[in-house]
Amino acid sequence: MTIYNRRTVLKTGAAFAGVSAIGMPSIVSGQTDKIKIGHLTPLTGFLGALGAYAQLGLKQAEEEINKAGGVMGRQLDITSEDSVNPATAATKAQRMLEQDGATVLMGEINSASAATIMQVAARNKKLFMQIGARSDALRGKNCNRYTFHVDIPSTVMVNAVGKALVRDNMMKGKKFYTLTADYLFGHDLRGAANAFFAANGGTVLGDELVATDVTDFSPYLLKIRQGKPDIVCSNLAGNQVTNLIKQYAEFGLPFPIVGFNLNTADAWAAGEGNLSGTWPTVWYHTSEVPASKAFVAEFIKRNGKPPENHAWIEYVSLKMMAQAMNETKSTDTEKLIAYFEKETQFDILKGRKAYFRAWDHQLIQEAYPFTVRAKGQAKDKWDFLELGTAIPNANEPLEVINPPKSANACVFA
Repeated sequence: MTIYNRRTVLKTGAAFAGVSAIGMPSIVSGQTDKIKIGHLTPLTGFLGALGAYAQLGLKQAEEEINKAGGVMGRQLDITSEDSVNPATAATKAQRMLEQDGATVLMGEINSASAATIMQVAARNKKLFMQIGARSDALRGKNCNRYTFHVDIPSTVMVNAVGKALVRDNMMKGKKFYTLTADYLFGHDLRGAANAFFAANGGTVLGDELVATDVTDFSPYLLKIRQGKPDIVCSNLAGNQVTNLIKQYAEFGLPFPIVGFNLNTADAWAAGEGNLSGTWPTVWYHTSEVPASKAFVAEFIKRNGKPPENHAWIEYVSLKMMAQAMNETKSTDTEKLIAYFEKETQFDILKGRKAYFRAWDHQLIQEAYPFTVRAKGQAKDKWDFLELGTAIPNANEPLEVINPPKSANACVFA
């Protein structure tokens, strides 16, 4: 039975068989012991709201898989806990492997915590499916062969928004003022953003590092007002973005604001009328892909609200893990690594299938820019974001929006 703490699901509902587009039929192996999986995600702090959605998506996938017969005829047993901070995340990951008998580790959103869990996985030679952390460094200089990365990295998010800005004549010759989250992910995002500006004719007028516990943005907004940039750019994370958006609207600054990172839970929390500009996302619940619509319908039935992108990504991640175990007929680390490194195709409820790139273990997939509907056009409080066209274009390889091998420091030991 899954362990969920104080932010976990209260509604369970029946599993929805029709949504299991990427679930594989169970293979009866004669084994009755449960397959234990250790899951970590932030449930407190500036990323806590995202972690709550992550648990909801994971729970839905677990219940669907178990209702359909499990994996190799065995039920999944997921222990899901608050990762809290990097040190605690590493301690809990080690305990899950040593004492709880977890065969694999999954989860995380905080890039700094993901880095410490990656070290635990490598030390114990166990697979870690790193689901929600986006730092380029995790799949670059800090990579290891025991970790696979699901969410889009910083560079992809920058490309998703940057291409839209170039298209809309909001890049060449423009002066940007940036606000950056002062931790691993924010630093990576700033590096990717600055590289895009330099390559496409934009310049950085000013940049501010913002601690992750900052809630009052007025000192930064006063500097922006004095600087008079053409465009303000957010390299923030979690509820930092929500606070910035609300206060930016209150200040009434005339400069358009865009961002290279935004999770939809944080956008929803900002409220209609406060958010503007162009932002990136890995998935959104208004997608017209039939399998995605089925997942959304079941999620709403269970929880009374649509899934945020971290609910979706945890859901498809567990389905990918189940597929790998079923097709290899194993939970063995080396067999699972070999299966993913074959660049096996996975249906992740998008228009195009995805695969893990063999040399850096990054899931290669579509990304999207989104904009904000005109005030009054939203059907409900979750509908004020408008999903843009997927990138890359349908006639381009999926890899073109990802850092190439020549620009990636990943080398597996």
